[in-house]
Amino acid sequence: MNGQERIAPGADELEVMARASLARIPAPFAGHLADVVLLVEEWADDETLDALGIEDPYDLTGLYHGRPVGEKSAFDGIALPDRIHLYRRAILDEWVATGVDLGVLIHHIVVHEVGHHFGLSDEDMHALEAAA
Repeated sequence: MNGQERIAPGADELEVMARASLARIPAPFAGHLADVVLLVEEWADDETLDALGIEDPYDLTGLYHGRPVGEKSAFDGIALPDRIHLYRRAILDEWVATGVDLGVLIHHIVVHEVGHHFGLSDEDMHALEAAA
């Protein structure tokens, strides 16, 4: 060992980091996140990958499931809570491949999925990042 090895954190550690990122989301946005469920899983399941047209599970680090805030109505029936899924193995692969700080990477993924919660498309978020 040369002292530069990185130890892959477990799902619990990634969840702590992701919750810290959620806690950094400013008001008034934070108020819309109270009921969003955060899940850290090893991989996206085959059904999810197939639905998105993704062949390689390493290509999906996170996913928002739910209806964006602006599309919700008081007339909606009972539905599952909105969820942000983080996929540990894909995140760790990107972390190793890019050398980006793991906390920065997780924050980026969480903010991206929160953007979907507010109805932003991938293109919208890329444009906002490019403008920042």
